[in-house]
Amino acid sequence: MTQPHLRIVSLIPSATEIVCALGLENFLVGRSHECDFPPAVKTLPVCTAPKFNPEGSSGEIHQRVSDLLSSALSVYRVDVAQLEALKPTHIITQAQCEVCAVSLGEVEAAVAELTQGRPQLISLSPNRLADVWDDIYRAGVALLGEAGQAQAEAVLAGLKQRVQVCCDRTARLPSPTIACIEWTEPLMAAGNWVPELIALAGGTSLFGQVGQHSPWLTWDDLTAADPEVLVIMPCGYNLAVTRRESAVLASHPQWAKLQAVQTGRVYLTDGNQYFNRPGPRLVDSLEILAEIFHSEELAYGYRGRGWQPFAGERGLP
Repeated sequence: MTQPHLRIVSLIPSATEIVCALGLENFLVGRSHECDFPPAVKTLPVCTAPKFNPEGSSGEIHQRVSDLLSSALSVYRVDVAQLEALKPTHIITQAQCEVCAVSLGEVEAAVAELTQGRPQLISLSPNRLADVWDDIYRAGVALLGEAGQAQAEAVLAGLKQRVQVCCDRTARLPSPTIACIEWTEPLMAAGNWVPELIALAGGTSLFGQVGQHSPWLTWDDLTAADPEVLVIMPCGYNLAVTRRESAVLASHPQWAKLQAVQTGRVYLTDGNQYFNRPGPRLVDSLEILAEIFHSEELAYGYRGRGWQPFAGERGLP
């Protein structure tokens, strides 16, 4: 079979994972500064960078990003010179969240500056699980035509089968009330596909609407809802940073009032690698939630790498 002439630049981690799931990892020639899975992609040239200091507390990062957006400035920059040198045939970006990665508008502006060629832009805009399936399919077709359609359908069949197995396993189990926290200072609940994953994993979501952006919360909202299970999954944070930032939550006067705290059902997750990436590993995220909600009945093997309990009365180890 003739090898396709592809030179793919992915500017969002979920797209990188989609490309690799489609069997096209060898055609990736560039990535965003956040693309890190599969690990081999970390050797690729980086084509984006944040315009703010990403180090610091949740509150500090929120303020920096808010200041940039209030000034009508983008949060990230695209390295046009790097794109020029890489000569991509396709660039994959997103139009879902201007805080998560470079936006479609920014990429279009960068491409307009290129002097050699006009790569095809593939923009992903997922808001719910079905949109992620559509993105995988569209990416396959855009990159490989009919062959990509067949490959995407095979990938989707495998992912959907795992979803069905998880649903079958949780269908007759109790359905605890769940609050998933996507940002700690200020408080934000997880929206978009997360309420859908909660339901599929056998839980009852208290905050966020399927397909809608993540909502801000107050502590009064959280204590009034009083979830049986609290899952902390800050956007862009691994387990270690999530543990650090969760100490801020545990220091709040209303923390100890939550029944999830009192019963020891508070959990930390690696939001960066799983829940915040609308790609193939949202199915891993589903399995993580099922394992958290029903730890006595289910064991997928994610404990310790995808999630861990948040121990102690005030949430400290």
